[in-house]
Order: sequence, then C-alpha cells, then structure tokens
Amino acid sequence: MTRVVGGNAGERRRADLQRLALNGARSDFAERHPGARFGPVLVLIAAYEEEANLGDVLKEVPTMAGDLEVSTLVMVDGGSDGTDRVAIEAGVFTCVLPVNLGQGAALRLGYELALAHGARFVVTLDADGQNDPSELSTIIEPLVADEADFVIASRRLGVDHTTDQFRRAGVRLYARILNAITHQEMTDSSNGFRAFRAELLRDITPYLRQDQYQTAEVVITAAHRGWRIAQRPTIWHPRASGQSKKGGNFIFGLQYARVIGTTWLRVRFRRDPRN
Repeated sequence: MTRVVGGNAGERRRADLQRLALNGARSDFAERHPGARFGPVLVLIAAYEEEANLGDVLKEVPTMAGDLEVSTLVMVDGGSDGTDRVAIEAGVFTCVLPVNLGQGAALRLGYELALAHGARFVVTLDADGQNDPSELSTIIEPLVADEADFVIASRRLGVDHTTDQFRRAGVRLYARILNAITHQEMTDSSNGFRAFRAELLRDITPYLRQDQYQTAEVVITAAHRGWRIAQRPTIWHPRASGQSKKGGNFIFGLQYARVIGTTWLRVRFRRDPRN
C-alpha cells in the first residue's frame, strides 16, 4: 500500500474543505433566492470585510445598461463584519461563503451562478470603491457589439486619481510582461473591472486555479484560449476606506509575478484539463 505523502494529503484536505465551503455557499444562494433569474448583465462583486464600502458601491450600480437589465450578485467571501447584511439590505442577489476562500475562489463560484441563472454578460467590480459603476455601459459595449469576448478597464487610458507611484510602475511593468507572453496590447492587465461574454466562461473556468491575485491568471488564460480582448478607459479612485486585503506593494508585486509565471507555464505546457 502506497503511503500518502504529507503534502499531498494536506492538499487533498484543503480541497475537501474548500469543496464543503463552496457547497454550503451554493445551498445558501438556493435557499435565499429560489428560482433566481439574472438580467442579461450581471455585476459580480466579491467582497471580504467591506462593510464600510460596499453599500456606496451598490448604490452606484445602474439598473440598466443601454436597453439591457442589470442584476447584481455579491459573493460575500466569509469574514466577521456586516458585509452580508449590507448586501442583503441593498436588495441585491447575495451568496455567502461560510469561510474566506479568496477573491478568485469567490469569483469562480460567481461565474458558475451567472451561467446557471441566465446572465449573458458578466462584469466584475471591486467592492472597495476604486471602480466607477457608472461606466458599466462603456465596459460592455464591445461585447454587445460582438467586437470582443473579454473587456478590461484601463486606468492608464483613463484617469488615475491614486498617488502610489510604486503601484503605477507595477501596472506598467506587468502589462509589458503580459503583453510579451500573450501577444496582446494591454495597458492595465491588473484591473479588476472586467467584462465577459458569459457563455465563454465555460471555456475558461476549467483552467482557473488561483484563489487570490487572480487577475493575471484570467488574462493569460483568456489570451491562450484565443479570446478577443479589448480595453476601455476608466476612472480609478483611491480605496474608499480600509486597507487592501492583498497586502502591501512588495507582497502584492511578488504574488502577482508568481501567478504570471505559474499560469503561463500551466497553459503553455500542460494538457487541456477538460480532457
């Protein structure tokens, strides 16, 4: 009988616990919203301990984008504050994970729910107030016109109201790196304000692994799968309050570089995970 290596056993245990948490969140959504049906445009927000910021973000999300109805789904990624209460009181669709799994894991479950409940276009927004929900129609326009499959908002093409020069340099650096390996012409690959054609999420989700720092993974994988990628200018605001959950600049930079490297190696040299 082969002895299970400790690291492998630990990974399996972690995967089992994550699966349990995700199943709990699916049950939470089904009980909270029986027979749910999203509008054609779904604004998807992963929120971890954003009680102080989420309410103002939700107030700015439009109910229509052109002639398309907009629904909002908040994935409450665990936490101990009142983020879930804010979402529920705002009257939006709410799915509560019992523990914090990370933004990437919360968004993957959100993609699953989007496909199951009728969304045609999925737009991800940050819960901290840095994105401007009023730009929703501009972001989805290339999708509606069937000119793109994936749209990324760009603070470099628009207006950046933040003052962190280190972070600005990182945005430029990582855009260059990603352009080199994906043969794209992006200016802001790390922006969380993004829009997708919902049906194509089935194509990309089998490749997604990152539970945090997942923006680079999505961009690299979408380019590898041959998606049409567009960008639109955006206004980038300072965080409304509180601290980033992704760590300081140094930690964020290291982790983002790690995700670029591991994702590129995975999509470049490994077999299709769906086979």
